[in-house]
Amino acid sequence: MTEPTTTIRVDEFLPHPPAKVWRVLTEPDLLARWLMPNDVAPVVGHRFTFRTEPRPAPGFDGVVHCEVLEVDPPRRLRWAWRGGSLDTEVSWTLAPEGRGTRLFLEHSGFDPDDPVQQRTATLLGGGWRTHVWRRLEEILAAA
Repeated sequence: MTEPTTTIRVDEFLPHPPAKVWRVLTEPDLLARWLMPNDVAPVVGHRFTFRTEPRPAPGFDGVVHCEVLEVDPPRRLRWAWRGGSLDTEVSWTLAPEGRGTRLFLEHSGFDPDDPVQQRTATLLGGGWRTHVWRRLEEILAAA
């Protein structure tokens, strides 16, 4: 039996300066191109939504309700992330490294005793690490 997931962590080097990475995390049009359509603004207290395909089986209507909890440009960004049964947080930490940026993602707050949240954590963990990250890298290369 595997240990329950309470936090997803991703740590990747991106060959782009922190200011450019910050832009793709905080500008709605750029963020939408690699994550989901949104109305984000890098202002503490700003409430925004992401929209994606609904998943009725686990009770997800396709809307992720978010609130900006922390903004420290271009070093740290943290959002509340609520959708379906999830009440979690997503944190982005940017660290200059050589000619690029080390980007740390932490998606935390999954209930270890909730089977739906554990399935969601598994799906999101795979998504964050693969296709979402790939799309982020493509947008950075084109921006």
